[in-house]
Amino acid sequence: MTFEELKAQIESGQIDTVITSIIDMQGRLMGKRFHAEAFLEMAHDETHCCNYLLATDLDMATPDGYASTSWSAGYGDYIMKPDLSTIRPVPWLEGTALCLCDVLDHHTHEPIAFSPRQVLKAQVQRANSLGFTPIMATELEFFLFQGTHDQIAANGFHDLKPISNYNEDYHIFQTSKEEHIMRPIRNMLRAMGIPVEGSKGEAEAGQEELNIKYADALSTADHHTLAKHGIKEIAHQHGHAATFLPKWHEDRVGSAAHVHQSLWADGQNAFFDANAPLGKAQLMDHYMAGLMKYAADYTVFLAPYINSYKRFAKGTFAPTRSVWSIDNRTAAFRLCGDHTKGIRVECRTPGSDINPYLAMAAMLAAGLKGIEEKLPLGDAFSGDAYADDAQNHIPKTLRDARDALLASDMLNEAFGEQTVNHYARAAEWEIEEFNRVVTTYEIARGFEKA
Repeated sequence: MTFEELKAQIESGQIDTVITSIIDMQGRLMGKRFHAEAFLEMAHDETHCCNYLLATDLDMATPDGYASTSWSAGYGDYIMKPDLSTIRPVPWLEGTALCLCDVLDHHTHEPIAFSPRQVLKAQVQRANSLGFTPIMATELEFFLFQGTHDQIAANGFHDLKPISNYNEDYHIFQTSKEEHIMRPIRNMLRAMGIPVEGSKGEAEAGQEELNIKYADALSTADHHTLAKHGIKEIAHQHGHAATFLPKWHEDRVGSAAHVHQSLWADGQNAFFDANAPLGKAQLMDHYMAGLMKYAADYTVFLAPYINSYKRFAKGTFAPTRSVWSIDNRTAAFRLCGDHTKGIRVECRTPGSDINPYLAMAAMLAAGLKGIEEKLPLGDAFSGDAYADDAQNHIPKTLRDARDALLASDMLNEAFGEQTVNHYARAAEWEIEEFNRVVTTYEIARGFEKA
């Protein structure tokens, strides 16, 4: 929806509310609802929010240790600068439109370097300077549960019941039972301007996957974030809860957010070379070699929480080793579309809990570094990557990933030390919060036996 189209719908009374949202560190929408006329009068230019919104955790707590803001600094304001190219209707909310905002410094009006949208924009600009347009796509995997989030929370998150009771991977009969939720999700997101292609049952009871058409990297991150938000709200309206927690049960398969990547130049896929083996251009070799060499450096952006690492398990279609292979779902990096103009690399490491802006920016930074360094790509792995995971293991804990982030010369150069330290602190806080909690597992295991 253009700004002029929004004006017309406000004047006709079709739209009376405009949501303005930034993307927070966790990849969520945070912002305000404006009366539509007030949005036209002033908020379309800029509005404000507290700067703690880029220094909180999942619970909206205000941890110490951030250089950007603190209690001692008084928690001032950021400018929310609406990106008018992102205006779109919200079909499941009556009379409502939404606009994403960039985050600017209140005094200088310069972009906040560590705001997720800006982190990705900076890497896209870097690719553009080399003559490339990053094209990406993400897959959204999630679980649907019986009862709303509020009802499940009131029950202490006990006796969680998925919407179905058996593996529904590609299962048309089972997913037909869930069409009262999935059909509105597909249709309403498409009406919102998100190019949804389809949905399917995934490899567990109650697990779904939504596929959205590839686009430029920033649009893909926007689509992912809005779709994730919409899925939760639409499921809630139908009396169900959607979760993007990567691993909700130790005996169940986890949820991923696979990211497909390629670089384009002059409207063509620069990863494709019809005369090369597999149709894989040397440029793609360098890019993939960068993804491989720096895989540990950016894992924290693909697996940002303690729970994220519970997903990396053998025989679950979640990778355990950073190897590349040809159309092999046991590897962290899968070459897709070989010998075709759609050739691309799929990273299977990211979990469903990613902030897509940060994850895509980190992988893009690694790939571009591989191009700059002209890194050679080793031979493709063949076979079961779970069979021997002693080499190139994905970091096993959030602490390992956080340490790799801090030690990464590549990301300190690409993102800047301020941004690296900011998200390293976010990871450290997650570790601190988890370590202070006594879990039900510890009590059950040791209450009598210890």
